[in-house]
Amino acid sequence: MDALTIQIPDQYPMTDDELFAFCAANKELRIERDEYGQLIIMSPTGSFTGNKNFRLAGMFWQWVERNPDLGYGFDSTAGFTLPDNSMRSPDVSWIKKERWESLTIEQQKKFAPICPDFVIELRSESDSLAQLKSKMKHWIKNGCQLAWLIDPIDEMAYVYTMNGFEFEVTGFDNTLDGGELLSGFQLFLCKLR
Repeated sequence: MDALTIQIPDQYPMTDDELFAFCAANKELRIERDEYGQLIIMSPTGSFTGNKNFRLAGMFWQWVERNPDLGYGFDSTAGFTLPDNSMRSPDVSWIKKERWESLTIEQQKKFAPICPDFVIELRSESDSLAQLKSKMKHWIKNGCQLAWLIDPIDEMAYVYTMNGFEFEVTGFDNTLDGGELLSGFQLFLCKLR
């Protein structure tokens, strides 16, 4: 099932504070806002994907804990207001320490006005691969340096970089490398089988 987009009339745009309150009042829903101000309601993931997301976040958490001076990691419940005014919530994300700490505490408490430096999106059975690929390009367009789309259904991974470099990784016998941005972080895709 594709995500449901709720059309918000142009004359009644939802402010960032109103969006935050709406999301807080509907915690059971996965809600994002696109760059046109429309709300995107996504179905919850199934248990299969939830387990893979838990493992994925745990693997990344270990790297963040070993490198606390580099930055901060976030799970799928964190939303970020991007430069184009959209609000997105990746499955896993990371922001360089100096960028995160440049925000006020009030900004950090809501949908922080910052694009993560790194994101991972994990495809679930209910996700459209085409929509997820578009979303990855959206992350890069808004300033993300490195974005990984992981598809455990077809055992594929898609890597996007800020210089426009995109490539596919076929098969979960491969490893994704965080490169200079995430020095020492490697994701062994076989652990997501």
